[in-house]
Amino acid sequence: MNEFRYYQTIQVRYNDIDAQGHVNNAKYVTYIEYARFRYITELGLWDGKSFMDLGLIVADCHVSYLAPIKLNQCIRVGTRVSRIGNKSLVFSSQIEEEGTAKVMATAEMVMVSYDYNTETTIAVPDDWREKISRFEGVKY
Repeated sequence: MNEFRYYQTIQVRYNDIDAQGHVNNAKYVTYIEYARFRYITELGLWDGKSFMDLGLIVADCHVSYLAPIKLNQCIRVGTRVSRIGNKSLVFSSQIEEEGTAKVMATAEMVMVSYDYNTETTIAVPDDWREKISRFEGVKY
């Protein structure tokens, strides 16, 4: 599964730039997080209102930094769910230069289904599995 069906355009801002003149490595994770939140809200997995109802918590994060991002560079983040387990989802992301599709970074985030009210892990909801499967065109 190498294609992304969801992309989020990101505006690189002045305060994203570090002393070396490129986007700070921590901002890459922020860009990926923003695209992931837009993905889950657009698929109707979360209404974007109460973080107590978000239903996901980060368990693991891996980022491969492949190229520096500069101020005023147009970028987009591809986001997809590449795997769904019993209680976890793996989100794959790719930061690209818009227009050229040059890959700036790739990432994989393991997210665990989580009930913030009871502070316990939960099974991935069936309706999430269904919505993601329909959107991604893959049966999970």
